[in-house]
Amino acid sequence: MTQDSLDKSDVGAEPLRIVHVLRAPVGGLFRHVLDLAREQIARGHEVGLITDSLTGGARGAAQLTELAPSLTLGLLRLPIHRPPHMTDLSLLLKVGRRLAELNPDVVHGHGSKGGFLARVADQWKSSFVAVRVYTPHGGSLNYRPGTWSHRLFMMMEAILAWRTDLLLFESGYIADRFESLVGKPRHLAHVVRNGIAPRELEPVTPADDAADLLYVGEFRSAKGLDTLIDALGLLAKTARRRPSLVLVGDGPERAALSARAETLGVASQLNFRAPMTAREAFAAGRILVVPSRAESLPYIVLEAAGAHKPIIATRVGGMAEIFGPYSGGLIPCDNPGVLSDTLARMLDETARESSAKTRELADYVGARFSLSGMVDGVIAGYREAIARRARS
Repeated sequence: MTQDSLDKSDVGAEPLRIVHVLRAPVGGLFRHVLDLAREQIARGHEVGLITDSLTGGARGAAQLTELAPSLTLGLLRLPIHRPPHMTDLSLLLKVGRRLAELNPDVVHGHGSKGGFLARVADQWKSSFVAVRVYTPHGGSLNYRPGTWSHRLFMMMEAILAWRTDLLLFESGYIADRFESLVGKPRHLAHVVRNGIAPRELEPVTPADDAADLLYVGEFRSAKGLDTLIDALGLLAKTARRRPSLVLVGDGPERAALSARAETLGVASQLNFRAPMTAREAFAAGRILVVPSRAESLPYIVLEAAGAHKPIIATRVGGMAEIFGPYSGGLIPCDNPGVLSDTLARMLDETARESSAKTRELADYVGARFSLSGMVDGVIAGYREAIARRARS
């Protein structure tokens, strides 16, 4: 089913007790959970969070601290490791005890580890009646396809599907991928796409000292930053152009990326900056580059479109769903030559040409990816799952 097929009326309905479970308080997944939690609280629902204590850094901690007073079902941070870990059994027991104390109506797991905890913890208690909801956010569905570990994760997804009352996919791409890799959902399933707030549809003007190019996100292999650095090397060699690049974020690949840039002679063009809000980052560069190898429906692209930023992005995941009729400009991933040519062309565009394109995309995204529509769809899905549970 699609997002539009859900009944989105929540006026006058009984408030729900909702617990969100996720691993790392970073990136687009965390932003999604924060948006959901804030909007659900604003609509009168009682909300709690269970998340990792090992990641997130100062920025994640500050965001959780700001939200905590509004969480009537509390905030619990536990050490949650990304891959399977020897502490997972004790973790399940701790999460199970927490859920038994809270007695929520909905337990909503986000990402593969959050989905595992939400669907397994406390399931052996027959008195536990909360509906179990899972949003993959890409997660294990995009993890090194074709490897034995990916096949193992897909087998786990198939097993956990039996413990799922509602699947909420944030893109049609991930919904299709789930069906092809795991199987047709056995229970309720809906596509409810990520959305942004009206304030995020205001243009962001680049600062006077803005770099030519901008990247915002994690520094890891799936994001394709090595391809971007290779493209800069090609530009310097073939076109004798050296555009500046600001990279905002952090991650395990930072040292390797710096070394690669040194080898290609483009290190002087790079400026690494610590994580900051997307709109702060948008002022630091003129053209956003998203060279990803795998995505679901990335918030950074929605936000950049809303901020009227020129965008160079790869045709992966749900990217074409965001760009719609403007998706012809998406490029293949892992192709430094194509990326280099695209960078040169975009750098040569006039301000008038660029402004017309960004305004059209901003209007398109604003009309189809709203925060209120996303929250409406999620809550309607909860209520449908609760009604089905009651009937059975």
